[in-house]
Amino acid sequence: MDPNATLPPGTRRQPRYDLYTATHRALRLFMTETLARVGRLDVNDRHELTTALNEVDALLRLARLHLAHENQYVHAAIEACQPGATQAIGEEHVEQIETMDGLHAEAQALANLPTTPAALRLYQHLVRFVAESFDHMLAEETELNPLLWSHYRDEQLLEIEQRIADATTPTDRALLLRWLVPAITPIERAWRFAQLQRQLKTADFDAALVTAQSVLDARAWNKLKWALGLNAVA
Repeated sequence: MDPNATLPPGTRRQPRYDLYTATHRALRLFMTETLARVGRLDVNDRHELTTALNEVDALLRLARLHLAHENQYVHAAIEACQPGATQAIGEEHVEQIETMDGLHAEAQALANLPTTPAALRLYQHLVRFVAESFDHMLAEETELNPLLWSHYRDEQLLEIEQRIADATTPTDRALLLRWLVPAITPIERAWRFAQLQRQLKTADFDAALVTAQSVLDARAWNKLKWALGLNAVA
């Protein structure tokens, strides 16, 4: 049944605050671009090899951090209201950590002995990891989000997100922002930067804008500047 069906004609409920989807969009973009980089890797080009493996390392670090934060903050909130609801997803988290340990070891081996078969092996295992991660994240968005919405108000969900942000180092926040900015819609981007503008010191907010400009095309960058009132052409 449409949850808006009982509202007066012409009105719609505002969407609930979503703890999952924006971060998952960032991770999906990071995963697919890293996968493509490894897939076209020239193992005889040391600079290209180093760049690709550094990106794999950063992806695995951010993915591990994301799982840890989900376990500590999001799953804990769900379990407090509905014990056992996150068990299956939590077991998948354990499997994902094991997979990432294997990918890290393969990346290290490729760095030490760069061969085409080793690069192909890393690529194929990364393909499987990305495919399984996509299914996993979609399950969280469609199965766990409704549980959060049924037990928590949007203000409480924002508090959970703030606790996650407070537990993230500036380096990892910058890494997430670099992939989040191009992965979300212009409206979401404007809202998040408006939040940052209120929360951050001027120098830190300016640094976030520099990141945004570096990863957005001209049209998307102008939309963001216009939304923030930064003298851009609409």
